[in-house]
Amino acid sequence: MKKITLLAILGVLTLNLTAQNKFGYIDSQELLQLMPERKTAETEVQNFAKSLEAQLGSMTAEYQQSLQEYQANEATYTDLVKQDKEAEIIGLQERIQTFQQNAQQSLQEKEQKVLEPIFAKARKAIEDVAEEGGYTYIFDKSQGTILYAKDSENILGLVKKKLKL
Repeated sequence: MKKITLLAILGVLTLNLTAQNKFGYIDSQELLQLMPERKTAETEVQNFAKSLEAQLGSMTAEYQQSLQEYQANEATYTDLVKQDKEAEIIGLQERIQTFQQNAQQSLQEKEQKVLEPIFAKARKAIEDVAEEGGYTYIFDKSQGTILYAKDSENILGLVKKKLKL
């Protein structure tokens, strides 16, 4: 009889503790795809990428033209002119490589700048829903991460105490 009473009390306590924690999940990628601002941002990033590609295309065309001109007239050039033309071609190659690296970085920065307000809006909405709904945790189904956790669930202080930090 004592075992049954003990199990009943344990069961009620377990249910009570479980009831205090409310979990939810969301697919953040699906949410972001539904947001109309995302399409505008993607278009802006694509247009920026196209302008960078056009500049790169122009530089590549200039390089190709210089290389073809050099190859066609190489026999007629003096050593000094050859050296100058070769240095010019190498300089163009280096400019193209530098531009490609800078363009990639610039494109990433542009994408982050344009998308960050959208991510912030989505995060705020998720946090608001979590607080209004009394959720303890909200998980991101698409990335396997926690998007929201109540501050009261942070055990850093307890762990620091345990480690005597």
